[in-house]
Amino acid sequence: MDASVKPTKPFEMPSQRARGRRRAARTFALFVAASALLLIGLAGTAAYLITRPETLRIAVGPAGSDDVRFMQSVVQTFARDRDHVRLTLTPTDGPTASLALLRDHKTDLAVARGDLPMPADTQAVAILRKNFVVLWSVPRAEDGKSKKPVNVIKKLENLPGHRVAIIGKSPANPALLKLVLAEAGIASDKIELVQYGIGEIDQMARERKNDAFMAVGTLSSRITTEAIAVTAKLRGEPHFLGIDVSDSIAQKHPTFESAEIPGSTFSSSPARPDDKIDTIAVGHLIVAPKSLNESTVTALTRQLFVARPNLLRELPGVATLEKPDTDKDAAIPAHRGAAAYIDGTDRTFLERYSDFLWAGLLLLSGLGSAGAWLRSYLKRHERNNYLASRDRVLEMIGAARQAVSAEQLRTMQNEVDEVLRETLDCFEDGAIEEAALLAFGLVLEQFHFAVSDRRDVLAGADAA
Repeated sequence: MDASVKPTKPFEMPSQRARGRRRAARTFALFVAASALLLIGLAGTAAYLITRPETLRIAVGPAGSDDVRFMQSVVQTFARDRDHVRLTLTPTDGPTASLALLRDHKTDLAVARGDLPMPADTQAVAILRKNFVVLWSVPRAEDGKSKKPVNVIKKLENLPGHRVAIIGKSPANPALLKLVLAEAGIASDKIELVQYGIGEIDQMARERKNDAFMAVGTLSSRITTEAIAVTAKLRGEPHFLGIDVSDSIAQKHPTFESAEIPGSTFSSSPARPDDKIDTIAVGHLIVAPKSLNESTVTALTRQLFVARPNLLRELPGVATLEKPDTDKDAAIPAHRGAAAYIDGTDRTFLERYSDFLWAGLLLLSGLGSAGAWLRSYLKRHERNNYLASRDRVLEMIGAARQAVSAEQLRTMQNEVDEVLRETLDCFEDGAIEEAALLAFGLVLEQFHFAVSDRRDVLAGADAA
């Protein structure tokens, strides 16, 4: 063997290379798994928050009233239809107590009359019904000739010096009557007012000191119709009192509106009343604080009016369910969520959550970029090893051309096989790209040409 040719030193792959590659692979796998779990958790949480039913508390009372019956039907309908917004009832003693709970933030919604003092920033979601003021009188004084009772109260101006029985214990009805009297220029302190519960109608009608009566309810109200019928039976045919100042009241107090009670509303035989009479009406509302979520109120309003035909069919005469006034100058303006449904400006799912969707896409893009950077960072040692291995094979090309024995060439080939194995592992791990693998293939091809040429040279020398 020629002493001038130095034998090549066997190529030894560093033992930490495999360990580093495995550690990097495990780290990257953990990162991918953690990222996937995070994304799945975020998507699941978002889907749950968006699709889960939302339950609102609504204060309503008193027990046994038409309001409670109607809202119980609404609660059952929403639950049966699996609507997004559900309701749970909070029983109260009446509209005043319901508004007190709303003021104290102990409920989300309340059912109340529009003429009651509302908490600040209270807005309307829907009008359950219109309540009409009904005033009537009964015969009391006796005619001097026939000795028969006659009705001396023919109009509001005849009320002073008499007693008016008001149905309902709420302070709202006496306050409403005093407002009517004041607008008509009648001194309310000369009129005795007494209140009866809805279960005391018979007692109210039998009391001879009661000369006139007042009820506030829908035109189909069972309580009003029953009270008129009982007083007619026990005291004589009633005379209905018109409120001639209804237009003036409506102009000065926007919570009220001028209205008419058609003839024969409460009875057709005999006709009660026998002709239309002027009166005032006030809305009975579902109200909510302005701060209540807009999309939630939009969904609630939509559900109410979608279910309206079934609700009115199940409870005829209990409510009419009308849309609130969306004018910004209204006495009780519509909640922006209700106005969005009424005006047709409510946003679709994509419009409401487009910002979140774009944010999610940006987050995914950012996580992808971060993952690519981390993967590249973790694979930096493998890339360095690959470059060192490629340079080693390039050195071995020159060494192969100077090899002095076939045994030395086989040793080089074994070393190159190990380098090839490591290079393919790097490619599979993603440490190097396909272009780098192609470049290594060219180097490997040159090495094999050098080995083949040198083997032919050695074989010729041996034959000589």
